[in-house]
Amino acid sequence: MSNSPRTGLAVAGLSLGTALNPLNSSMIAVALVVLRADFALDVATVTWVITAFYLTSAAGQPLMGRLADRFGPRRLFLLGMALVAVTCALAPFAPNFALLCVARAVMALGTATAYPSAVVMVGALARQAHVKSTRPLGRIQMANTSAAAVGPVVGGLLVGFVGWQALFLINLPLAVAAILLVRRFAPPDGERESGRAVELLRDSDVPGVLAFVGSMVLAMMALLNVLPDHRWWLLAAGTGLAVLFVWRELRFATPFLDLRLLGRNRPLLLVYLGFALFSGVYYFAFFGLPQLLQEAGGYSPGMVGLLMLPLAAMSVVVTPVAVRAIDRFGVKRVLIAGVVLLVTASGMMWLLTGSFAIPLVLALTALLGVPYGVVGIASSQGMYVSTRAEERGVAAGIFQTCRYLGAIMATVLIGVFYGTGVNQANWGLMVFVMLGLGAVVFAVSLLWRERTLPG
Repeated sequence: MSNSPRTGLAVAGLSLGTALNPLNSSMIAVALVVLRADFALDVATVTWVITAFYLTSAAGQPLMGRLADRFGPRRLFLLGMALVAVTCALAPFAPNFALLCVARAVMALGTATAYPSAVVMVGALARQAHVKSTRPLGRIQMANTSAAAVGPVVGGLLVGFVGWQALFLINLPLAVAAILLVRRFAPPDGERESGRAVELLRDSDVPGVLAFVGSMVLAMMALLNVLPDHRWWLLAAGTGLAVLFVWRELRFATPFLDLRLLGRNRPLLLVYLGFALFSGVYYFAFFGLPQLLQEAGGYSPGMVGLLMLPLAAMSVVVTPVAVRAIDRFGVKRVLIAGVVLLVTASGMMWLLTGSFAIPLVLALTALLGVPYGVVGIASSQGMYVSTRAEERGVAAGIFQTCRYLGAIMATVLIGVFYGTGVNQANWGLMVFVMLGLGAVVFAVSLLWRERTLPG
């Protein structure tokens, strides 16, 4: 990558750590049916193992981005990876599903440190290697994009041959390797903020974090009809907390989620909106398809992982091609091309309402992998060029939050659609929703304008 071996190894460590969050978000997709059987759960309840991870990630990413800016990205990255290693060593022994969800949430908090920390370190890495910042950033983005795509394949093999416990244990050597590489080869943190613990806690906007998570949890409980007699009360309470959250963030000096940053930067706001909706479309298929193939198609978890392999392979192959295309044609053209492919792939998913033939499934998962690689890279590049250097830690965190908001939306709706049965008819309804969301992403992509900011 560079003319500095130290930089290459540092980027490898950061990329490995960055990969853990999307990898763990996607590996679980092929374990849902097994978890339902092991813990005697229904479809809506088992999705909380996904939702717990995404809620924590959605709240943790922007917070970790701000902490990386304030206290140093290297030390935050190392702390996060250590938390992942300890949690994943204990999680396989969880005696019940509730504790398993807690373990997933703690693991999400640890992995949430990686991507914002890596983006903050890009400038120092580029200076160390005497290269443009796009080179280390491209490697980190490729890891972030590709890891989610290979998750179902890795997860399917682990669940099929070992069990769901292996989905935690696999993180141990990966987290340790990331720690060793970054500690040895990444540049040290410069002078950072210091102060008393009480002051640092006060400035961390704990009420804002709690209001954000609380509003999301209440809204999802209402949508999933967890408490049928109190559904509208839950929705009203969630809406009220959301209003309080916005009021607090606009008035607080150092907000957890900088809404003012979005208000003054229209291109960045459009990137976030488009990426959140794109993630919703993608995760409809990512989490809905493995369940459909296992329950309605009768395939084993290991076979489903293999059937999802073309998605991973195409995403990995397309990602570097998309990076080169962005250098030649610009972010917007590549982004629009990717969204068109996304809508096309979504429409083709309708064919699964009539057949689960292996060649058809392989062709459709391969087709879906193309827009995932293209739109993912184009969106992250759009975020980078739309943000000033001093705001990139927080911006990178919010970008990841948009991914998880889209995934949360998808998991909630999957619970709603599959609530009456995991079958081809309900899958057909989900395809219509995917097409509608894809059309909105296309409109947002047309509105976005590329502008390079200094730094």
